[in-house]
Amino acid sequence: MARKPTVRTEYVLFDVVYEDGSQRSNRKVDASLLGGLDGDEPARTAIMDQDREISQKSGMPPLAIKSIKRSGKK
Repeated sequence: MARKPTVRTEYVLFDVVYEDGSQRSNRKVDASLLGGLDGDEPARTAIMDQDREISQKSGMPPLAIKSIKRSGKK
């Protein structure tokens, strides 16, 4: 019996540098949020939301983001 095709969610990976100098690589952001007139700027908001959730679970305050760039780009 044939299976129904599953919906594939495409992700774009980002490297994030925080104000304290630490770096996190390969942070996933839904590709549907990106593009258009804002370019990659919605990725910053998505990553900040992810950081907020992580900080609530860990009990530590979220770090301020200094810069983001797509993984693999120089």
